[in-house]
Amino acid sequence: MCGINGIFGVQPGDDGRKTARTMNDALAHRGPDAEGYFVDNEIVLAHRRLSVIDLDDTSNQPITDTSGRYTLVFNGEIYNYRELRKSLGDYRFKSNGDSEVLLAGLATKGEHFLKDCNGMFAFALWDKEKRELKLGRDRMGIKPLYYARNRTQLVFSSEIRPVLKSGLIPVKLNTAALGDYLRYQTVHAPNTIIDGVYGLPAGNIMTVSDNEDELKTYWSPTTDFESGLAQLDYNSAKELVRMKLEKAVRRRLVSDVPFGAFLSGGIDSSALVALASQELSAPLKTFTVSFGDSAFSETPYANMVAEKYATDHTQIDLRPADLIENLPAAIAAMDHPGGDGINTYVVSKAAKHAGITVALSGLGGDEIFAGYPIFKQFYSLRDKGWMMSFPKFARAGAGAVLEMVKPGVASSKTKKVITEDYLDLEYVYQYSREVNSVEENEKLSVYGKHGANSVFSIVKDLVGYGSPGYRLPSLSRVSVAEMSTYLQSVLLRDTDQMSMAHALEVRVPFLDHELVNAVLGISDAHKFPTTPKKLLVDAMGDLLPSEIVNRPKMGFTFPWEKWMKGELRDFCETQIHGLAQRDEFNKSAILSRWEKFLNGDKRITWSRIWYLCILQAWLTENNVD
Repeated sequence: MCGINGIFGVQPGDDGRKTARTMNDALAHRGPDAEGYFVDNEIVLAHRRLSVIDLDDTSNQPITDTSGRYTLVFNGEIYNYRELRKSLGDYRFKSNGDSEVLLAGLATKGEHFLKDCNGMFAFALWDKEKRELKLGRDRMGIKPLYYARNRTQLVFSSEIRPVLKSGLIPVKLNTAALGDYLRYQTVHAPNTIIDGVYGLPAGNIMTVSDNEDELKTYWSPTTDFESGLAQLDYNSAKELVRMKLEKAVRRRLVSDVPFGAFLSGGIDSSALVALASQELSAPLKTFTVSFGDSAFSETPYANMVAEKYATDHTQIDLRPADLIENLPAAIAAMDHPGGDGINTYVVSKAAKHAGITVALSGLGGDEIFAGYPIFKQFYSLRDKGWMMSFPKFARAGAGAVLEMVKPGVASSKTKKVITEDYLDLEYVYQYSREVNSVEENEKLSVYGKHGANSVFSIVKDLVGYGSPGYRLPSLSRVSVAEMSTYLQSVLLRDTDQMSMAHALEVRVPFLDHELVNAVLGISDAHKFPTTPKKLLVDAMGDLLPSEIVNRPKMGFTFPWEKWMKGELRDFCETQIHGLAQRDEFNKSAILSRWEKFLNGDKRITWSRIWYLCILQAWLTENNVD
């Protein structure tokens, strides 16, 4: 796992290496083991290395192929690199790692080689003969890659902050995406919170030359899923899931450094610990978070799994003082503002302190095995088309009554859903991840509407009516919506930036593309969560204790509301007042929301305050105009 940087279009007389070194220094946390540079007239490539596979210096980067034509910088892991290496025939390898296998495959087979790669990655490949640069990213968007253009140059990096430190683009707030952040606590790819900085879309390759930039999709969940699995009987579906997941875990245990697993005691992390423990000869190191407040403690569940599989378990006892102590460093490590991620920073720090360099995570299990409420909700709404026969004013009236009887965020969202023109997924899903309504956005900022329909657009294009993904099973369409929005633009981004702040590599077996392709093709009847993640649980057989299967869903949850009104109040108050002073925001509306939260207004949950605090803290930390 590493960090990559580069500049294409270096002008004569410019010191591209100096700029690249500045960018590389900003990525030192991602790769403390080595750094390297490649310069060829208009191109500069830079690399920071975290040694995980093949610790020898021969795997340092940038790396050039045997012909001297292609040079690569690469961040990630190719899990099946040993099999791929055998398929590359007489290529003369200089190293034993996965980086050179990717280089050799791209050099000899071209872009099509990516279809054979199983892994998480972002890379830049320079073609000396054609004088063109290729930027690529893995199918699921696990590893990030950002880029920006000025009049003559393209600059790219594993993180946004090195792009800003390059000095090649102005550091300005992206007001065109501000409504997206205010509504969803993130900015969805390909946009970012910085004007002119973009994220390369997952499953895509961009070819950059003097003449043009060409973007090409090599994988999409809506076209590459296994459509022939819809007729599988239930037992066959269980066997297939078990086999694919076992293979995904086994692949991700390949490492030349110590590794462990995050263990919440939920279904997903427990399943991974169970399968990994069966593969290992030594105890797996596991980590969980514990709070003094028993309502938020996952200790009993995590301990149960740790004991069953005899793991080397570490319990992280977190107090408000610990969070306050870590908060400045966590915000400084945040590459993009968002309402989540601080928890991952704390757990990653503890794992690294315990000597771990690689950790397994259960991310993705909820998205592909129907673990969120929206899966059942959408399935139920499909059969309620009769509601649309009532005039909109009547539906609005029913929603208003619901809000009056049961005030809160859930009732407000229900009202919006039943007053939509259609009950298709794109119209329904946009509210499931909404932190703030468009109407509330407009009160908070003059830019409150800008970008606020991003989720609707993404879902409509991928799995909406008439789209390529509309033929997917209904639950799989929801999976694609989750993977393409919340998973990629919140969970995976936060996991990468907060774990790599400690040079910790996180691997996500549930997002193995072979597993994803298979589960997306399985029928709704087999995946419907009559009990939590039924297909996954049944596929695991007796490996999961019944107490784990039936426990309340928590994840790594902090008691935020309690802390924000107590130990974190000063921090929050400072950020809220700072944000209120910015020209882009309505001062009275921002301060009014804070007061309502302090006074216990049920409509103003902690998450509707925290992401505003983080936005202000991040903009200040990064000197954003």
